[in-house]
Amino acid sequence: MFKISEFSRLSRIPLQTLRYYDQIGILKPAKIDDTTGYRYYCAEQLLQINRIVIFKELGFSLQQIAQLLHENIPAEQIRGMLRLKENEIQSLLEMEMSKLARIKERVQLVEREGRIEKEHEVVLKQVDGMHLISYSALGAAEDIPCLFQLFDSLLDASLKSSLTGPKTVLWKETGTKDQLFEFGVGYAMKTESVKLPEQMEQSFLPAETMATLLFRSDSTFKESACLDLATWIEQHGYCIRSEQPGREIYVPLSEEPGVELIEIQIPIEARGQSERGK
Repeated sequence: MFKISEFSRLSRIPLQTLRYYDQIGILKPAKIDDTTGYRYYCAEQLLQINRIVIFKELGFSLQQIAQLLHENIPAEQIRGMLRLKENEIQSLLEMEMSKLARIKERVQLVEREGRIEKEHEVVLKQVDGMHLISYSALGAAEDIPCLFQLFDSLLDASLKSSLTGPKTVLWKETGTKDQLFEFGVGYAMKTESVKLPEQMEQSFLPAETMATLLFRSDSTFKESACLDLATWIEQHGYCIRSEQPGREIYVPLSEEPGVELIEIQIPIEARGQSERGK
């Protein structure tokens, strides 16, 4: 057996903490010398220390830990709890890494001081009308991948056979909440009507004159794409047709898994046309 000072070194738990654990009943010494009052611990109690540390990492209070230890939860259940915590932390890390990437991109925007990147060539083109099957929701740009996952989960075999085009996102401003947009995520489809799940809708997007810009999803200038597009629209005497949503078209690169070509499409008209329409 080990004196409390020795057990403290082995467990890497401070003496004061071990005495407190004894006081509240979380970790009692294996033996207390009747004559000297010295506390003694056995090697097996290091396993109990390990459980205490695990439960603390999982966010339980000491009172809750005492109850959990009393219930003697099976190791498999603890492993499950740890896996859930691992997934939670991994999700938080991915969110923070995504924020860090966006911060770096915003810094690049500041450093550019209004210069347009050469790789961002704006193309004016006529986009054909298209039938779209979509799922609408409120959210931020970071929610788009999750919305597509939800959309895809609602598709059955017959609906999938009706799809004819790449992933499409419709952007439309909403005044309901700050920093939220109304999204429509979906795919181009054949013209015939199909029976849709309650959450989906079918619509027709008319042919439009679009200012378009194409970039890779892994581009370091992703955030500056909209700046370059807006600068081009302004410099060439156009204005945005606010009654029509902006579009984003996602085309996966087969030779580079996980990377997509994204084309932003903004419906525009000559500034004089807009003034006459008021």
